[in-house]
Amino acid sequence: MPERSTQPQPPASAPPANPWLLVAVAAAILMVTMGSRQSLGLFLSPINTHTGLGVASISFAMAIAQLVWGAVQPVFGAVADRWGPGRVIVLGAVLLAAGSALTTQVTSQFGLIFAIGLLSAAGAGAGSFSILIGATAQRIPAERRSFAGGVINAGGSAGQFVFAPLNQAIMSAFGWMSAMWTMAVLALTTAPMAWWLRGSDRKAQAQASAGSASMTLRQQLRVALRDRSYWCLHAGFFTCGFHIAFLVTHMPGEVALCGLSPNVAATSLAIIGLANVAGSLAAGALGSRVRMKMILFWMYASRAVAVLLYLAAPKDAWTFYAFAAVLGATWLATVPPTAGLTAKLFGTRYLATLFGLTLLSHQIGGFFGAWLGGLTVVNTGAYTWMWWADAALALAAALVNLPIKEARVVPRAAAA
Repeated sequence: MPERSTQPQPPASAPPANPWLLVAVAAAILMVTMGSRQSLGLFLSPINTHTGLGVASISFAMAIAQLVWGAVQPVFGAVADRWGPGRVIVLGAVLLAAGSALTTQVTSQFGLIFAIGLLSAAGAGAGSFSILIGATAQRIPAERRSFAGGVINAGGSAGQFVFAPLNQAIMSAFGWMSAMWTMAVLALTTAPMAWWLRGSDRKAQAQASAGSASMTLRQQLRVALRDRSYWCLHAGFFTCGFHIAFLVTHMPGEVALCGLSPNVAATSLAIIGLANVAGSLAAGALGSRVRMKMILFWMYASRAVAVLLYLAAPKDAWTFYAFAAVLGATWLATVPPTAGLTAKLFGTRYLATLFGLTLLSHQIGGFFGAWLGGLTVVNTGAYTWMWWADAALALAAALVNLPIKEARVVPRAAAA
């Protein structure tokens, strides 16, 4: 087992003249990629009407998308760690645009899996958390990395706030295909933004490698995969993915079952995004003052309480809005402390890869959240069992973060 050192670690490199410009660009890219992903549930019913495939079949395609989005993150993260994030982001823009456009043309389950589950998901993953946070972490002083992660994460939440009502408005006025084509065009706007994040910043990587005992990626992975705290992060993030994918995919269906307008679902998703802007910034700011594992504990615990309160409340529009506001405070605000803990444990040299692996666990949970939600409503006519499972998993995620040790992991040879 590796030994731990509590000695303060030097920053990976001196920050550039204006590192916050890079943070702003990363937030803008994430706004587009996450906005597109997090409003996908609004398309479930229109696609079902157009194709006649059934909710379970379309939910499975969206569940595959959850899994692929997570699976590509460590792969693209490793590519970005080696050759720089710019090329990865441009590739992602093309894939996301192609997948969105192709979705309007396919009518089979295989076609939807290819368009939504593979192309769009891989494209969104190439411009997502692990690549963007990894691209900026080496250029930000250690004491400000948590806040920078919060700002980037807030960009993704702002995307949900903007894109959910935008998509619903376009669908209401021009149809779902027009909304999907709009997403394809907007996806291409991330390609020119990649210019600001081009290059691999080899000087920063060399200094980060020196601060990590010059380990190779394989050596770093071996250290991380033997560390219990790292696996605790994976377990908590698995539940986070289950929770978010279930809600973002099936909240429109839950609203419909309650006899409410589709606008209630779109508004609820927008409220979640808006609330999470504040939640992400707060989580990022608290990360430098409060133990990150305690931030994660209280976030996951609050979700369990929120779900139980929702089950007991009357199902009207204001219940959904209040529920969305409470959930939104923690929605994706788990990302800054999770990424911050990963960097604190293992440094920033291979952060895109190591954090990408935690996102893979997140999206394995997302696969089950999206898929089982569809199966549950088809077989029982309601989502009741999913809500109870969601509350139980949220409580388990809160507890699994408590054993995490926040000291940085140092290999025995380096410590000696």
